[in-house]
Amino acid sequence: MRLRKAARVILVGAPGVGKGTHSERLLERFPQLSSISSGDLLRHNVKQQTPLGIKVESTMKAGGLVSDDLMLRLISNELNQRGWLFSDHLSSNVMTLASSAIGGTAAGEPQIYEDDAEVAAFLSSPAHARRQAQPLSPSEDPAASFILDGFPRTGAQADRLDEIVPINLTISIKTPLNVIMERISGRWVHEPSGRVYNTSFNAPRVAGRDDITGEELTRRPDDDEEVYRARFRKFTETSEPLLEHYARKGVLWEVEGMSSDEISPKIFREFERRFVE
Repeated sequence: MRLRKAARVILVGAPGVGKGTHSERLLERFPQLSSISSGDLLRHNVKQQTPLGIKVESTMKAGGLVSDDLMLRLISNELNQRGWLFSDHLSSNVMTLASSAIGGTAAGEPQIYEDDAEVAAFLSSPAHARRQAQPLSPSEDPAASFILDGFPRTGAQADRLDEIVPINLTISIKTPLNVIMERISGRWVHEPSGRVYNTSFNAPRVAGRDDITGEELTRRPDDDEEVYRARFRKFTETSEPLLEHYARKGVLWEVEGMSSDEISPKIFREFERRFVE
C-alpha cells in the first residue's frame, strides 16, 4: 500500500499495551515505513565508534543518563544520513533519497548537513537562533516515512524534537489496566530465544516449558505486579504532558481496545485516511 506523503509517527502507550506488535504490523502493511529506534541508534553508534557514539559511551560508562541533546543529535544525524533532513525548507519537498549525496551551496539550493558536527552546531545554538537562522526541514517524500521508537518520552523532549522533525501522527494506545495486568501475569519467556508465551492466549504445549527446546520458561522481573504498577504510574506522569503537547499540535489520535487484534484494524484505517493515496 503506497503512501502519498511522509508519515512521521510515534506510538504512546503503557508498558504491555502492545506498541511493539502494532509497530511491526504497520511496518509490514506499509513498506515505505521504516523503524527508527533510539536504543538501536545508541548501540550502533557506540559499536561503530562514531564521534557521537564515543560521547554517548563515555556518558554511559560514567553512570550518567544520555542527555536530550545527545539523543537529538543521534536522531538528527540518522535522518541526515538517510537524506531525510535538509536546511532549506523551500526545496525539501522536491528532494529525494538519492539527493543525500548532494551538498547544495548556491543560493536557493538545499543544503544537506555533511556530518553530525554540523548538526551538533545547529543543535547547540540558542533556540531562537535555530528558528531564525537555517531551520531544519524534513523530507516530505513518502519514502522518508518512519516510526520513531523510544523518543520522545516527555513534553520537553517533544518540544525539542519539533525543531528538527515535526511528528505528524501520535497514536495513543489505551487498554484497561486490569486487562494489561491479566496479560502480564500470564506472560512467560524463553530467555535464550526471546520467545514469549501467555497462559491466556498463547500457552506453551507443556506448562512452563519452551515448545522448541523444552527448556524452562521464566518470568521477567518487571512483570511483577508491584513493579508494573510503579512503571504504570511513572508512565502516566510523563505521558500526560507528552500527549498534551501533540494534542495542541493537532496530531494526536487516541485508540482504545481490549487486544491488539481489536486495535490494529482501527490504527490501519486511521493511518490510511491520513497518508494513503
